[in-house]
Amino acid sequence: MSGTPVAGGTQDAADERLRRWRLVLGGGEADGTGCELGASDGGMDRTLDAVYGGGLGASAPHVSRWLGDIRTYFPSSVVQVMQRDAIDRLGLASLLLEPEMLEAVEPDVHLVGTLLSLNKAMPETSRETARAVVRKVVDQLEKRLTSRTRSALTGALDRSAKVSRPRHRDIDWNRTIRANLKNYLPEYGTVVPERLIGYGRAAQSVKKDVILCIDQSGSMASSVVYASVFGAVLASMRTLDTRLVVFDTSVVDLTDDLDDPVDVLFGTQLGGGTDINRALAYCQSRISRPAETIVVLISDLYEGGIRDEMLKRVAAMKGAGVQFVTLLALSDEGAPSYDRDHASALAALGAPAFACTPDHFPEVMAAAIEKRPLPPPPE
Repeated sequence: MSGTPVAGGTQDAADERLRRWRLVLGGGEADGTGCELGASDGGMDRTLDAVYGGGLGASAPHVSRWLGDIRTYFPSSVVQVMQRDAIDRLGLASLLLEPEMLEAVEPDVHLVGTLLSLNKAMPETSRETARAVVRKVVDQLEKRLTSRTRSALTGALDRSAKVSRPRHRDIDWNRTIRANLKNYLPEYGTVVPERLIGYGRAAQSVKKDVILCIDQSGSMASSVVYASVFGAVLASMRTLDTRLVVFDTSVVDLTDDLDDPVDVLFGTQLGGGTDINRALAYCQSRISRPAETIVVLISDLYEGGIRDEMLKRVAAMKGAGVQFVTLLALSDEGAPSYDRDHASALAALGAPAFACTPDHFPEVMAAAIEKRPLPPPPE
């Protein structure tokens, strides 16, 4: 048994609490802990003070050393948060245009979003390093998301195809019973299945058309990254014909780049205004099989175009049989900011808008393929 007993626990536990409070409060006369830090804790304290005490500055060598130091004291997930805070709080984004800085940072989705926002200002000497950083993040995301997405959507595509003469093991009993309720025999308590409906096999499944329509305004940076990765995954499935469209006040079709999400990301231009109506007009013009088409609008709905026209287009697409999905965000960042009036108007048209995490996206797409009610995001 270690430590001297004190009220509420051992002396060791009390010392540990003081140590943590000292690191949180940052030292000086005001912290009131009287706790002395050892060499390792002192180094950790200096890296924290550099960002949260404003002592980092904008010197590239200083920042580069700091990036190395924080890896010494903190796990990768914490390093990413501290990098993000340093960029946002201290205005260090311009330093990311230097190759040596890019080589020092811990790659993550937020860093990719920052790099994409700097894309047009990036010198050629930094471009290849930036692509390598983006490639590392994209590869990690594809590894995490591909298997689950392909599994969920392949199953949904199989179930969405109705077969009129299925083999016994392929019978969809739920659909078969619904289709034969008129043949219910109360005296026997059973339904006579005159018409059997079965699950289609992959080779028999009706091909679906998917259009991802992505708002590339600055606030949607993480959503653009995830959507580009998902676009590449969907495009790799033979039973889906996938189109990827990005927009601000103009519209760009990046479908030809879908085999490489890094090319897609560097084809975007984060920032600028928003014209959802114009983007939906383009998407609408590319629909040839409405009943087999899914349009996924990923936007915070801060429309700068013609609101009434936007809503009319959504209503027209839904009326023609298009499955229309509105995602206010596709990211892990929590509740997004969005235009509530536009979200309510879409909900009134039967196109509810909600935020979606990347892990929940395959389930949403599976429901859209099967024309089921969209599953609410998990709590």
